[in-house]
Amino acid sequence: MKKSKNRWLIALSAVGIHISIGSVYAWSNFTNPLIEKFGWTASQVQMTFSIAILFLGLSAAFLGHFVEKHGPKKAGLLAAIFFGVGIAGSGIAVNIGSLTLLYIFYGVLGGIGLGVGYIAPVSTLIKWFPDRRGLATGLAIMGFGFAAAISSPIMDALIKSAGIANTFFILGVAYFAVMTLSSLYLEKPEEGWLPAGFKENVESGKVKIKQDLSQLTANEAVKTRRFYYLWIMLFINVTCGIAILSAAKPLAEESIGLTTAEAAALVGVLGLFNGFGRIGWASISDYIGRPNTYTTFFVLQIALFFMLPQTSSSILFQVMLAVIYTCYGGGFASIPAYIGDLFGTKQVGAIHGYILTAWAAAGLAGPLFAAWIKDTTGSYANSLTFFSGLFILALVVSILVRFDMKKLAEKQEKSVA
Repeated sequence: MKKSKNRWLIALSAVGIHISIGSVYAWSNFTNPLIEKFGWTASQVQMTFSIAILFLGLSAAFLGHFVEKHGPKKAGLLAAIFFGVGIAGSGIAVNIGSLTLLYIFYGVLGGIGLGVGYIAPVSTLIKWFPDRRGLATGLAIMGFGFAAAISSPIMDALIKSAGIANTFFILGVAYFAVMTLSSLYLEKPEEGWLPAGFKENVESGKVKIKQDLSQLTANEAVKTRRFYYLWIMLFINVTCGIAILSAAKPLAEESIGLTTAEAAALVGVLGLFNGFGRIGWASISDYIGRPNTYTTFFVLQIALFFMLPQTSSSILFQVMLAVIYTCYGGGFASIPAYIGDLFGTKQVGAIHGYILTAWAAAGLAGPLFAAWIKDTTGSYANSLTFFSGLFILALVVSILVRFDMKKLAEKQEKSVA
């Protein structure tokens, strides 16, 4: 029997991939330089990011089966190629001055690399951490959340010293190298593998492994109600969260009177809560359970989104925004473990890919709705009351999924008996 790889190095490899692809959230560093260089409009430049997020969702859905069939190593290498070529190719687009090529390289090719790179390590980590699923997925997805904070100053320095095109070339090569090295260590554990210590406790009866409620393929999972319950919960959490992310700076300026510089600094600090929320909430979910974690998200945010427009206290406003950011990040990090609980680990990567179409849809819906409310009413604050109502719907769905889980648990107990 061959020696197993170190699961913590597997987790570190996953973080390497997610820190690379998560740099997409630092796209705004290129916005003004591209506008100044070519005279493109803000919406034309922003469309590059929107296309990337759209193809993230689409590729995660359509290539989830590739991850399951060929394993995390090949999937990670495929992601490295698409993402590396997409970023480096964007440098060619800039040299030529072609917006269409930028959409193709950064948006389409980079977006495909994003989607495959996002799900490949996460589905693997769930299998390496049967004792701490939430912690494992939280670690990787935390890397995605922190990536912008790491990438932004590097991008800014490179653009000023080397120019836009050379920045894309340098980053493309660097991300390709990091993702390739990380992917080469990724591997599924052997069937029935359990971590040392945990295995002994299971065999002695000290610890009982909580059985997944089912073992379904991705195509079987999409025929169940609970799949759509998870999809709706993720969609609402991301739609409302991403709307706040896209409008946090002007919202802080108009609601509590922060200066432009203060609001920009606040957005940077809040990004840290997005990252900490991923590891924090995902770890907590190992102890209180995924259903309780999601219900907590929605109860908190019903109150917070309703209270934000009424708040005049600068400190309280910032604290509430910070909690919202943790819930936004925590929703991403907890969903893979929730999928494993409900559908098993047979095709968790493919199912995760299907669920992530909620992210693609929310990435378009959230910012557009917040902007429409601003244009219609003259204030971002008016959209928050609507989002509070959406969270009530999400809360109802988080309760409905429990009924499905209860029926599955009873059925499982009968079959064991």
